[in-house]
Amino acid sequence: MKNIFHLSKALCILTAMLLITLNHVMAEPLLNPTFNTLFKPLLADPMEPRIAVLPWLEKRHLQLDIGSSVDLSQNDNHDFAAGVDFATWSLLNRGENFKFPVDAIDYLFGINASWKKPVSIGGLPFDEFSGKIRFSHISAHFEDGHYDGTTNQWIQADCPFKIPFTYSREFVNLVVALSSPQHRIYAGYQYLYHTIPDGINPHSCQAGVEISTPGNTYLAADFKLLPIWQPSLEKTRGYRGTWNLQAGMRLNSIGLEKVRVTCNYFSGMSRQGMYFYRPESYKTVGLIVDL
Repeated sequence: MKNIFHLSKALCILTAMLLITLNHVMAEPLLNPTFNTLFKPLLADPMEPRIAVLPWLEKRHLQLDIGSSVDLSQNDNHDFAAGVDFATWSLLNRGENFKFPVDAIDYLFGINASWKKPVSIGGLPFDEFSGKIRFSHISAHFEDGHYDGTTNQWIQADCPFKIPFTYSREFVNLVVALSSPQHRIYAGYQYLYHTIPDGINPHSCQAGVEISTPGNTYLAADFKLLPIWQPSLEKTRGYRGTWNLQAGMRLNSIGLEKVRVTCNYFSGMSRQGMYFYRPESYKTVGLIVDL
């Protein structure tokens, strides 16, 4: 009942914020959904709502992401918008006979507001300031790929909690950016106002850079400071830097402007909620679609 109460409270807050935000949007009609969002997706952030298929190179895992951000309404000047975020991030095992049992999956939904305005900063190659604030709920789960059918038991491995356990977080996230048509730098902060398990440090931050290079290619880096779980203390203490470095190419030459071929190197705390206590390091190569 306590979990239901917290989830209901989060939904009420999200709904109220969306209604308040939409009240300030003057576009006609009031709702005009578009994937062409004011605040463009962060290229290298593995927690960005997106469509992606990214096989791991060292292990028989596959990341499968399904989701997107949508601006429900933009004002007449197209410098303020209100929208929604929906996403799933899945970690699949690559089995035989083209089978992909799901090891772990995260679900996210929330609302957002974004804005942008032109700026002129002497000496810096940026002409636009933009930002996005999100209120979101995320939950995570182990699935059939984490269950041993021969012993009829969950695979405990190094998990410090008895499986299954509940993972749920509600948070507010703010990201601001300076950009030009070719480059972008950004910084962000996230505050958790409710977590299960508890004992999680509510503060984390991120920063990143995106650089366009010749031939529709680009380089991008996303860095986060994430709290470290200490099993002996049953809470987090200290932080660990978490990197995702990405080199990619947009397939503009064949008419697929929203499709990117990417190579990624990830090192830091796992993005999967069920593994939030575990550091990981891996490389992926695959496709990302920005709707």
